[in-house]
Amino acid sequence: MVDYSPAMMTDMYEYTMLDAALKDGTANRKCVFEIFTRHLPEGRRYGVVAGTGRILDALERFHLDDEDLRFLSDRNIVSAETIAWLERFHFSGSIKGYREGEMFFPNSPVLQVEGTFGECTLLETLLLSILNYDCAVASAASRMVTAAKDRPCMDMGGRRTNEWSAVAASRAAVVGGFQGTANLLAAQLYGLKAIGTAAHCFTLVHDSERDAFISQIDALGRNTTLLVDTYNIEEAVKTAVEVAGPELGGVRIDSGDLAALAQRVRNQLDALGATNTKITVTNDLDEYALAALQTAPVDSYGVGTRLVTGSGAPTCAMVYKLTERENADGVMQPVAKKSKDKATVPGRKLAFRSYEYNLADCEHVISGAEDQLAAFRPEEGWKDLLVDFVDHGQIDATWQGHDAIMAAHDYRAQALAELPITAQSLMRGEPVIPTETTVL
Repeated sequence: MVDYSPAMMTDMYEYTMLDAALKDGTANRKCVFEIFTRHLPEGRRYGVVAGTGRILDALERFHLDDEDLRFLSDRNIVSAETIAWLERFHFSGSIKGYREGEMFFPNSPVLQVEGTFGECTLLETLLLSILNYDCAVASAASRMVTAAKDRPCMDMGGRRTNEWSAVAASRAAVVGGFQGTANLLAAQLYGLKAIGTAAHCFTLVHDSERDAFISQIDALGRNTTLLVDTYNIEEAVKTAVEVAGPELGGVRIDSGDLAALAQRVRNQLDALGATNTKITVTNDLDEYALAALQTAPVDSYGVGTRLVTGSGAPTCAMVYKLTERENADGVMQPVAKKSKDKATVPGRKLAFRSYEYNLADCEHVISGAEDQLAAFRPEEGWKDLLVDFVDHGQIDATWQGHDAIMAAHDYRAQALAELPITAQSLMRGEPVIPTETTVL
């Protein structure tokens, strides 16, 4: 793996702001930053939070080595005084937000970062790049899983995106409801289920399709999945059953009219006695294609390009904004942008979800000063959406690793089930529940 510091995964202005703030004394002012999106991708009913665990992993490695510091110095990006500050840098602030697998909506305070201006401003690009991408993939994955009607979906999108994005996408896809991935690095790093057998080139390198099938079965056993659309599907299925017998694990179809072909293949397999052989289909699937296959005799799906590109929405348009800061007198003061169409809500936030008849009916964002929020009492039955990830520099490992991913996987299904059923519609529409913001 490439050895790099997450502290260098920044835009340059984060360091130039730090440099100036250290010189004028504002770098040590206490601040609260918030990550939210002003809108969901057009027509989407909800978003799914993913990436928080990756943020915590990155924070553990968020420091600069001698080579990084030399680069900043040689390029005259920061002063010698700032270099000295960075040499001993460790994030000492606190982070809270929505857990992975949680639903989010416009203006949901997905993440809140509290610390000094200097340490918080350095995190902007890293946090946004992780959340914008991972949430986009998880949201697309959730829509696909819904459309698949509980048939397993697997990530096969590694070759359709940046090599590092492929790893992130695999993880986010599982948070979004997928069952596994073809990406071995993701499987290794996060303990995910790895899947994969053979491509068309494996068939083509052999003198005959039969030879290829025999080779694969010898290597992987009769329970393997054979790719049957290299030449003629009907002949391939016949050969596959002849070679493996009725114990053949599965066949994969990667081209053509998938619904019609799946039906024909299912009938053929049954006629040949391979009644337990599974059918998996691939080939540029998205949530709409999966929905169209609901009545087809398909057992599982492999999804690639559309998954890793967010199925047309590769970002969630999340932003990182300062909402509260310490003034010259040492008093915390809410702040906000008033820019046209880009105004922000001042103050730190609480977030709750209210329910009627066990279905969510509204997202409630409460904004105010720390003492005001401490005194706020939500209405009975409101669900508190915020959890603590980092407390004064101490990371809660509960939200990291394989177990956290699988917990998020299960939680997403639960959280989606709590939304009105229109959330599962693939038709374009407004967010399934409104967001009400109250400033105390």
